[in-house]
Amino acid sequence: MSGDDRAGEFGPIYLPALRRIRDCWLELEPLVDETLYDDVVAPTELQIRLSDGLGDAESARLDIQWSELGMYSFHYVDSDDVNWRFDRHPNTHSPRSHFHPPPDAATTAAEPSCIDVTEVSLVTRAVHTMWRAAYETDDVDQLNSVSNPP
Repeated sequence: MSGDDRAGEFGPIYLPALRRIRDCWLELEPLVDETLYDDVVAPTELQIRLSDGLGDAESARLDIQWSELGMYSFHYVDSDDVNWRFDRHPNTHSPRSHFHPPPDAATTAAEPSCIDVTEVSLVTRAVHTMWRAAYETDDVDQLNSVSNPP
């Protein structure tokens, strides 16, 4: 996600939240190949690399940010260059909690998110649940279709 997509304060990155998100994905998802931070000294993003992706994609990655203010971004990109993301941040294009659908997660295509929870572990489980449903059914329409997951 670019800074241009945000209006207002996102807040500093909250490392304990990124650790909880990492631990949740490692617990829930057997396709996790690797987790890493963009910077070992001052991380601003958690990356979760998957050994498979949606549809024909051979691999995928989630780039995740979580701030001290409870703002977040879960950005999915795969080897077929399909993108989507769940965001919660101030902006001018949609509600604070919103979803940018595939294939390109365009800012102008943002729609209200079905995720109403705000606690780190619950948001993580919601994103995972919808990713897993889309993966198992080979249907990206599953990504933002659940009523208040997880």
